[in-house]
Formats: sequence, structure tokens, C-alpha cells
Amino acid sequence: MEARETSQEPLLSPSPLEVEVLYQSPDALLVSVPPEDAYSLDLVLPRFWKSTILPSSPTTYFPVPYEDVEPIRRVLEKLRFNPDIAASVNILDIEQMKSDVRFLTGEDDESGIESRHSFTSGARVAAEWIKMRIEESGAECELWSFMDGFSPDVICRYKPVVPSDTRVIISAHYDSRGSFGRTRAPGGDDDGSGTTSLLAIARAIGRKGIKFHTNVELIAFSGEEQGRLGSIGYARKLKEEGEKIALVVQADMLAYRAPDEPLQLGLPETIGTPEAAQLVANISGLYSRELTVGYTAACCSDHQSFYDLGYPGTQVFERAGPIADPMYHNSGDLSERPGFSFDQLYGISKVQFATLLHVAGFEFSS
Repeated sequence: MEARETSQEPLLSPSPLEVEVLYQSPDALLVSVPPEDAYSLDLVLPRFWKSTILPSSPTTYFPVPYEDVEPIRRVLEKLRFNPDIAASVNILDIEQMKSDVRFLTGEDDESGIESRHSFTSGARVAAEWIKMRIEESGAECELWSFMDGFSPDVICRYKPVVPSDTRVIISAHYDSRGSFGRTRAPGGDDDGSGTTSLLAIARAIGRKGIKFHTNVELIAFSGEEQGRLGSIGYARKLKEEGEKIALVVQADMLAYRAPDEPLQLGLPETIGTPEAAQLVANISGLYSRELTVGYTAACCSDHQSFYDLGYPGTQVFERAGPIADPMYHNSGDLSERPGFSFDQLYGISKVQFATLLHVAGFEFSS
């Protein structure tokens, strides 16, 4: 299938925004826009630009406490190959992944989804569908509304079989962005790939009858493309309630493989907990040795919302180095195109799942 922009497609936001430029550099802009336009600024930005809404008052930065990283260090120190974990991660189903991502992009011609932009009906269809699929694995899910007008976060929880006062979060964002606001925003790689990974992990949990020793949440966030709004809202809620988080692993863009490059796993150079990134790298060597592990400056996905509040977190990404996907933030971001690699998506999904099992602790239901 040829992936290209269609100039005849109508725009989501046909009227130009009223923008006042306050500061400009070669790679950044500080602008003032009317409040009603702030949440749709992404519709008129070039594809490599991302918007962040500045708070109206100063915010407090919370460093991750040393003692909160200690559980990750203990897992690192004791990390060994576990055949039960290998057997669990190896049942992830590539054919089902293909079906899931095609539903989310609308390529299956059945879902009717043309866009998963945060304000669209397609995003709400996707949210309901994601919720139902993860519930089938035994999780309890809710559609959590964080802001009027936005599609909700999909928050799914597995209750532990032993008392626990902390949780492990595996997340992605299901909202998407097209070409300068074109109505077609399939988001196959960004971030249908990460969302598909969540679904694959949930299906494997259900098939294997896995029960966790820690609270586990699989979360598909909305509002990421407008500045991580869905994850910021949920992270703040947990912080205000005094909830503990052992680890957050965000999956954002897992499937694009540049020509002549090996299958890869990219870890964040800056934003995230170094010990968490090292744990993910070491686990990759145990369960997905086909992946070449490196570091990337690609940043600012939903794990940052938790990291900024003092929670340990990291991200998994599709390559070392900068973003290379030519369909990034493009209406041609489909799964049926050159470079979209389900083998890479499968490999990184195994790493996420294995990380969850090692950190959360588990057993099989009898």
C-alpha cells in the first residue's frame, strides 16, 4: 500500500490560529495563543514540532528519591534468566498484533476509524475497544476523563494476589496526529505500535493465567500529542493521593525499522531513571537477543509525566538516535508500508512484558 498525503482531505481546524510569538530560536518557539486554541496547536505544527502548554503558576520539580529506586536496583542485582518468563513472553502473537494495529489505523475497513486525534469520534471508538480487549484478560478497566473535549485515558488494573501498596505501570498513548491537521490520522507507529504492545501483553496475561504480586496497570493515554495531558492528569492524581509506583515503562513508537538497520530497542538518554533503562537493556539481552540496544534523544513521552513527579520511569523506542520514521506525524502512518516491522514490535513487546514480570512478581493461577 502506498502511503501518501491526500491534499483533498479536509482539515480538523480550517481557521488559522491567532498566535503571538514571544521568543524564537532555531529549534523552539514560545508563543501566546487564546486559551480555546491552546489544545489544538498541534494541528498546525510541522511534524517534528511538539507543543507543551506552560503552567499558569510555578510547579515543583520532584527528584526521584534514592530509596524509591532501590527496588529496581535489587531486581538488577538478582536478574537471571527465568524459563517461566521466557515461556510467557514467547506466546505474544504477531498475527494478532497485525490485526490489532489494523483496527486502530482503520486499515481493516471494519473499525471505521479514520483518526485517533484526541478530539475525534475515532479516538472514542478506539478507547472503548481497547478497554473491552484488555478486560477480556481479567483486568478491571475504566475510561478516565481528564479534561473536557478529550477522549479518555484507558486505565486497566490487575489486583495482586498478595498485599501490595505499590504498582507497576506499562503504558502507551493511543491518540494520534496527522499531517497539519488532516482528518486522516491513523497513527500506526505513533503510537498504534505501543498500544498494540499493551494489547498483546494483556492477551498473554489472560492466556497464561498470570497473577501478580504487585498492583499492575496497563494504561493507554490520550492527549499525548497535545502535551502529555492525559498522563499528566493521572500522574498528578496518584501523587496527590500518595500512591507509590515502583516503575513506569512507556512504549512510544516501536515498529519503524530504517533501511539496512538491525532490529533495535532505543532507551532514553536524558528523561528517565538510569537504573530503569539499564534494567530494560539487561532484560532485552535475556529474552530478545535479536534486538540491538542503544540510546536515543527522542523524548518527552508519557513516562516523563511520572518522572517529573518523582516516580521511577523509562521509555522504550524503536531505534537508537533520532526519529527516522518518514511518516512521523503524517497521515500516511500506516502499518502496510515499507519499514513497519512487526518483528521489531514483537521483540520490544517481549522486553516490556518480561520487565513487568521481573519487577511485579507473578505466579500462575491453578
